[in-house]
Amino acid sequence: MSDIDHGKRGGPLAGLRVLEFAGVGPTPMGTMLLADMGAEVVTLDRIEPVELGNPKVPGFDLLRRNRLVVKMDLKKAEAQACVLRLADSADILIEGFRPGVMERLGLGPDVCLERNPKLIYARTTGWGQTGPLADRAGHDLNYISLTGALHAIGREGGPPTPPLSLVGDFGGGGLYLAVGVLAALHSRQTTGLGQVIDVAMVDGALSLMTSFYGGYASGRMSLERGTNVVDGGAPYYDVYLCADGEYVSVAPIETRFRRELYEKLGLDPDILLGRDSPAERHSVKPKLAAIFLQRTRAEWCKVFEGSDACVAPVLSVAEAATHPHHVERDSLLTIAGVVQPAPAPRFVGTPSPTPSPPRRSGTDTDDVLPRWGIDTETIARLRSLEALE
Repeated sequence: MSDIDHGKRGGPLAGLRVLEFAGVGPTPMGTMLLADMGAEVVTLDRIEPVELGNPKVPGFDLLRRNRLVVKMDLKKAEAQACVLRLADSADILIEGFRPGVMERLGLGPDVCLERNPKLIYARTTGWGQTGPLADRAGHDLNYISLTGALHAIGREGGPPTPPLSLVGDFGGGGLYLAVGVLAALHSRQTTGLGQVIDVAMVDGALSLMTSFYGGYASGRMSLERGTNVVDGGAPYYDVYLCADGEYVSVAPIETRFRRELYEKLGLDPDILLGRDSPAERHSVKPKLAAIFLQRTRAEWCKVFEGSDACVAPVLSVAEAATHPHHVERDSLLTIAGVVQPAPAPRFVGTPSPTPSPPRRSGTDTDDVLPRWGIDTETIARLRSLEALE
């Protein structure tokens, strides 16, 4: 038996069964959110060598936490038949292949939904299931390139700056995958039927840009990077270097908060307020920069402690776990020796369980398959055909 007791894990999604086809980026991110909230997730890994240059270290591939992992050769007909039976027992199926791959495997949504009309079939891609780019390869940076997001991020006069994989993969993909699945679950309560969800990272990234499209249409947003309020153009919305080489973030957008910032910096707010717009960045920013260079980051944290001036230290991943706010809220957990973010959001009535570490592929075959309706004879035959590990 697996050491993950899904019958006792709890969480708001306890009792839901999710069948996930192993992937990268948005698919494991969105599925992790469902698993963190208590869903039982069985991940189907493919039997193939690990791609050189992209090794998966089980204990550190944190997007795969809270999973039960089975390894199958999906190219074999017997494995495909087994997957269809697993889909019969699932509430949600999640896949992140290029359009048409699941259909070629005989595992497309039409086949699965005919067998299990309540199934929610979520498909995650970069470009979507349709459109001239649907069959093209791509990654986060390519997807956000077409949305206006990448163009808008960067310093004045400089090139666009890649924002990690947060905007396309995890924001536009993983989060929208989870939201779509939860919406489909609600719809199923009313209709009794599942449905297909087309999750495209390019769509999600566009959705994240909604406010900025409004700003551009109204004339309030310039297309020149680093010249708007929240892109570092405003003197009061930027990061500043301290005496020890570390940085603080400064973001008092509201006038009353800016007044407090200027007072604590020893400046006259009545002189600066109204004269610190992005248009005045070249005259005001150097003044603020010179002041922040006079003290260390820790000293500035003391100055602004308890303040509403919207100043915070810029912490590295290594530093974040020791910040008092995170410590008090248990926002970062150490599981199997690995520091990682706790499940979010938080539920008072049905709290999410403590995550279990990522597991090696094939670890849970003998536990999962019988519980999901696969008999021992079928399991033995799959193994004899080398379609199952």
